[in-house]
Amino acid sequence: MTTTLLNYAADQWVAATGGAVPLRSAITGEVVAETGSQGLDFGAMLDHARTVGGPALRAMTFHARARMIKALAEAIMARKEELYALSWATGATRSDSWIDIEGGAGTLFVTSSKGRRELPDDVILIDGDVEPIGKRGTFVGQHVYTSLQGAAVHINAFNFPVWGMLEKLGPALLAGVPAIVKPASASGYVAEAAFRIMIEAGVLPAGALQLIMGSTGDLLDHLTCQDVVSFTGSADTAQKLQSHPVIAREAVRFVAERDSLNATVLGPDAAPGTPEFDLFVKEVVREMTTKAGQKCTAIRRAFVPAATLDAVEAALSEKLAEIVVGDPQIEGVTMGALASLAQLQDVRAKARELASEARLVFGDIESVDAKGDDAGQGAFISPLLFRSDDPWSAKLIHDVEPFGPVSTLMPYKDLDDAIALANRGKGSLALSFFTYDPAVARQFVLGAGAYHGRVVLIDRDCARESTGHGSPLPMLIHGGPGRAGGGEEMGGIRGVKHYMQRSALQGSPRTIAAIVNRWLPGAPQQTGAVHPFRLRFGELDIGYTLNTASRTVTLEDIEHFAEFTGDTFYAHMDEEAAAANPFFPGRVAHGYLILSFAAGLFVDPAPGPVLANYGLDNLRFLKPLSPGEAIKVALTVKSKAQRNPEYGEVRWAVLVTDAQDETVATYDLLTMNAV
Repeated sequence: MTTTLLNYAADQWVAATGGAVPLRSAITGEVVAETGSQGLDFGAMLDHARTVGGPALRAMTFHARARMIKALAEAIMARKEELYALSWATGATRSDSWIDIEGGAGTLFVTSSKGRRELPDDVILIDGDVEPIGKRGTFVGQHVYTSLQGAAVHINAFNFPVWGMLEKLGPALLAGVPAIVKPASASGYVAEAAFRIMIEAGVLPAGALQLIMGSTGDLLDHLTCQDVVSFTGSADTAQKLQSHPVIAREAVRFVAERDSLNATVLGPDAAPGTPEFDLFVKEVVREMTTKAGQKCTAIRRAFVPAATLDAVEAALSEKLAEIVVGDPQIEGVTMGALASLAQLQDVRAKARELASEARLVFGDIESVDAKGDDAGQGAFISPLLFRSDDPWSAKLIHDVEPFGPVSTLMPYKDLDDAIALANRGKGSLALSFFTYDPAVARQFVLGAGAYHGRVVLIDRDCARESTGHGSPLPMLIHGGPGRAGGGEEMGGIRGVKHYMQRSALQGSPRTIAAIVNRWLPGAPQQTGAVHPFRLRFGELDIGYTLNTASRTVTLEDIEHFAEFTGDTFYAHMDEEAAAANPFFPGRVAHGYLILSFAAGLFVDPAPGPVLANYGLDNLRFLKPLSPGEAIKVALTVKSKAQRNPEYGEVRWAVLVTDAQDETVATYDLLTMNAV
């Protein structure tokens, strides 16, 4: 029975009013679903996102959004077998689908974790330190990020219907921006099922997510400067979208992750018999055959030292001969089908183009012995390895990308030649380099880094833990320059900022501190009769300050600390040598002695709401302290972030001064306090 895929508009499942497009199984060729978006009011969808979804998400703190994202990931994982059952029809093996389904959920888990660990429990994000402007400190500047007040339009590719959707959704939702998702049609039935799981999880506010299961119609005509378009797909389509007159006129943010001719390079030291040689061969074969080569990061060009060209070809051919093509449900099949018959035709056509300037050394462009009763109806293709002995005379190899299990092997003369050939792809998403020589690796990165969004350096030491050439990670950027689109996705908190506006605030410390919900130098400080360590997390106000008594640091203190700790550095123990140092007037107190005495001045030792001291940030020693001088401390609540119902993090600004009120040391103290 054919499934009719539904759109999700204004929080309602909506069927197309006509023009349904049949979607066929990549394995059997049978129609598995029908899709379409005819009848949708795209302007109304954007309006719903902006007026309903946006305000609801922006009312949530980063931590609340992060918990919501985690719940979405848990919902996907709880019902993952439903998605595996559908994914088979896209031609994917179980391991291919694992990358898509569980890998997609994993990106949400990471995004959620980073949001809770690295972002405040607030709706505004500080960017960098306060910038002093006025001489008296009454006028300062502070960069901040606030959520865009539009919608994110996510246009996704067919190869990863779940991961491709979730890797965009995580940063957008964490930023507080609602999304309208447009999956590629070929695998849209998997994307629609994953989307439905997220809606049915019941954790999203109204208007946070909408779904278009077909053409986007006049959607782009309604965009504004507050919207973001994030696209994954071909360079041609990206160019058409990016040149849309409304996108140009409104300066709509456009993030593109396009096709690219990714390369891998076997280092000059990685001769046959070395671990790096074997790792290189294994990685090229894996990248050619995983997802049937339908990965935007897959290796399309493989460069090796000229002397090893024949050996690499033989090793690759031997490993490729072990690949079994066919129905992924058949035991022993290691590579499934391309996503559609149209995709099969496209890959074969481009492979024929490559064959005009390179020699096919493994596989058959026109036929394949695929396992399965319906293999003759499916989009199966053989892995295809080409070889070009003169890569500089070739042109198509560095310009045409068959989006399938296709790669070309080529020689290089020396490292500079390898770098130049890798860069000839005019920008890629991923580049890998196999070497055990760190000096060679540095030279390679300096020459090639500017042309590639990610450079993976693989050797025997990291191979076991390496995620490989073609695996984008949620904590690192996914994108690349030039042909790859010039954009970035994911990248941890960097990815979140794509959906936020950075603004420079200027004003008094008092006003800006109130806006960012963090105490800043020069902002008001409140004192009270109760020691701050006696106050629970919820009772502490930003700016609450303890001004301590003073303590004199004696020469005996310094000598005792030196002998007790073993830190007998001459600046503390040798008057003549210390006086000869341009930084010291003579013997001075240890920096860590100052920290210890400072803690002794402000710590309330009895059990109470302070559960643990777990670190210091931004420690600076600004003025040496001579024997006989006194210190005192101002301890101020700088910011707070509740971590769970039981406790929260308190960040304290610690200012250590001398008798002349000059700063001796400054740092942030981090404690966990009971709620």
